Amino acid sequence: MFSWDAIEARSDLDRLQLVIDHLPDERLVQYLEVLRQHGRNDYPVRPMWNALLAGIVFQHPSIESLLRELARNPSLMEACGFDPLPIQRKPNARIVTDPDTGVSRIEVPVPLEPVHAVPSSWNVSRFLAKVIELEASLGMISEMAVILREQLMAVLPDFGQHLGFDGTDIASHSTGQKDRTSAQTSDPDADWGHHETQGVDAATGKAWKKIKRWFGYGLHLIADTQYEIPVAFELTPASVSEQPTLRAMIRDLFSETPALAERCRDFSADRGLDSAETKALLWDDYAIRPLIDTRELWREEKNDPDYDPSKPITRPLNPERADTIVHTEKGSVQCVCPATGEHRELAFQGFEDARNALKYRCPAAAYGLECQGQAQCHQAGGVTPGEFGRVVRIKLDEQDRRIFVPTPHGSPSWQRGYHRRSALERINNRIDRHFGFELHFIRGIAKMTTRVGLAIAVMMAMALGHVRQGRPEQMRSLVQPIPATG
Repeated sequence: MFSWDAIEARSDLDRLQLVIDHLPDERLVQYLEVLRQHGRNDYPVRPMWNALLAGIVFQHPSIESLLRELARNPSLMEACGFDPLPIQRKPNARIVTDPDTGVSRIEVPVPLEPVHAVPSSWNVSRFLAKVIELEASLGMISEMAVILREQLMAVLPDFGQHLGFDGTDIASHSTGQKDRTSAQTSDPDADWGHHETQGVDAATGKAWKKIKRWFGYGLHLIADTQYEIPVAFELTPASVSEQPTLRAMIRDLFSETPALAERCRDFSADRGLDSAETKALLWDDYAIRPLIDTRELWREEKNDPDYDPSKPITRPLNPERADTIVHTEKGSVQCVCPATGEHRELAFQGFEDARNALKYRCPAAAYGLECQGQAQCHQAGGVTPGEFGRVVRIKLDEQDRRIFVPTPHGSPSWQRGYHRRSALERINNRIDRHFGFELHFIRGIAKMTTRVGLAIAVMMAMALGHVRQGRPEQMRSLVQPIPATG
């Protein structure tokens, strides 16, 4: 009924080998070997490290789950580098001399019990503690993400052109309740965070608000929104604000990889990250167009007795003079006809880099409309335009940087770039579901940072491996088998 040739694929272990081959972990493994020094080497460093990677690639929720899989899967043992057979150490014979007779004899001690081929949870826990120590002191897991970022830039010429930011919550394996004796929680590094969303129901017109609270951490992620691959991450306690964290991440990212700043064209984020400081940082320092949704913060007009909720709030573009040009909080530039009071959208003519200004044109001249108050409009603006019509230039340095950006809010190019931001939500979903952060047993920011960093490094390494092996269509996949013809 079905042909197996149609679904033929290589072993699932090839996904682990893909990560092992493309993860830049040589420096980390060397440090782990130095830390072991002359200790027992029943379970060498490289197989132990590969076993940790296997736990992430095959999405094991705990160390015990991984060890059970190793015990029943000799192929996985070999793939990690372990010997599937129990280790039987040869007893060391010694020469013993009788002090009374002076006669010497060879004494062979009783053989020790064979060492089990699979390490114990205690062995893995101690090994993991060393990995966490290296991340906390030297940032070696985070360093791998930087190297992978540069390698992805080398194999994908357009990688990093479209970046975006989003944050997600990661709950701690702690209830957040304080102990009566110590007055501390079981995870002292974590704290309480809350996320508030609100809006208006389109069907009923009623305002709604939703507040989410969790005890744990916040994962802040910058990613390529075209390829859906992480670029940088930061883990903080849940209460830390996203806005200063985003600006610090932008500075760190582009100082570590200046070539990425030159390559990046736009940077998207949701309205919770709306900030004049952030938008100015992106454009003024790095010439990157901010595609960040604008919050509606104007409140004064809503207290006016004549306020009409069905009409957008507008304010004069130049409050110091009685002109006809106004704008909304979203950055829509309009003219108010002096004769009829009608509002018309000005025709956007593009952004002028040399002037660092947005250029708009009279809608009557641009679209061939009849305007009864055209002469009065020109008089109010102090201009005498020709057939081209009145031109309005908005210099960014002279206006609210939160409202006016090089790519106007709502324009077609802004919409295209902002819609790519949904890639961040899919990445966060993979991190939560595929890597087990919705249900885990992790406490402590050092352990959580290491675990998150490993998940992101594995994601980037798999993407790099698929691209290098000619399967760019699989670079987002974490579970799809590798084709036998790949």
